[in-house]
Amino acid sequence: MHTRLVAILLGLSLMLGAARVSAQGGSILPPVPTPTDIKPGSITCDECPYPYPSKYLTISVYDQDVRIAYMDAAPRGAANGHTVLLLHGNNFGGFYFKAIIDALTAEGFRVIVPDQIGYGRSSKPIAPYNFNSQTRNTYLILQHEKIERAMVIGHSMGGMMAARMATQYPKAIERVVIYNPIGLTDGRFDRPMTPIDQGYQQTLKGTDYQSVRASLSRYVGHDPKAWNAEFESYTRIRYSWTLSADWPRLAMVQALISQMLYADPVVYDWAHIQVPTLAFGGAEDLLLGPAARFQERMHVLAKTIPNGNGRVHLIPGLGHVPHLEAPDKVLPPLVAFLKEGVTAR
Repeated sequence: MHTRLVAILLGLSLMLGAARVSAQGGSILPPVPTPTDIKPGSITCDECPYPYPSKYLTISVYDQDVRIAYMDAAPRGAANGHTVLLLHGNNFGGFYFKAIIDALTAEGFRVIVPDQIGYGRSSKPIAPYNFNSQTRNTYLILQHEKIERAMVIGHSMGGMMAARMATQYPKAIERVVIYNPIGLTDGRFDRPMTPIDQGYQQTLKGTDYQSVRASLSRYVGHDPKAWNAEFESYTRIRYSWTLSADWPRLAMVQALISQMLYADPVVYDWAHIQVPTLAFGGAEDLLLGPAARFQERMHVLAKTIPNGNGRVHLIPGLGHVPHLEAPDKVLPPLVAFLKEGVTAR
């Protein structure tokens, strides 16, 4: 009877949470005037405020010569001999990781931050996208830089990539942090895949400033007061791309990538990760629905990692991009987990 009551209460909680999110409709933020000072931005992010210089590596993707961009931040002070690979989410390039990069380099880590193909300063080819090819592209950076092993932190979509990196290139990965990931369930059985043409048209339409802002506002659905100048600056960046003459190309790339997120689930990779893995981040992430659902799946993720190598660290009160909300709460446990790998033998 007790178990049944708990199940009923949990179900009611999930329904109420879903209703609250649904009732919010568009942006959860107070409206602001559309800025008039934003100029068309390059879809290769030439104007984006990257905290460190970008390097470029020429690679081949479906017989197209393209470039993959990445930051390579050297350790400050005494190097500890370890490298961290930092993988960005779907609505960003590597430019939003300054706080994490600085915290890691201060502890002696070298930090490599790629812009995946289709993102940031990397090329935007019209081609199929999947996590196998994206992780292969990332692995080519490690090879080019002669890095034999790295720890990997993947945020949001990057969390999916981090899992795939650990299973495709297990000898190259020392330790994994799956940080507020998307892709915690296999969504293919909940809805059919959106056709490319339909996804492309939908992407083309969402080009006004308020739509872009509403999309990013989901990250602070748990607490609209967490929206800050940094979130607003990324709204400006994404809006600037829609003003570019190259926007139709980027819109098609984004439609192609949305099929990657749908058709290439990584939930089946978790059971094959052989290194210490931390399911980490803000506990109030609402992208999967109510926060309780996200928390449940993060615990499932950790339990699925074999040999007792999985653990969970969720920070109450923070949402999908917690290092932009409260770096003082996020960085110490994140760095501590990686430093365990420095001293482990």
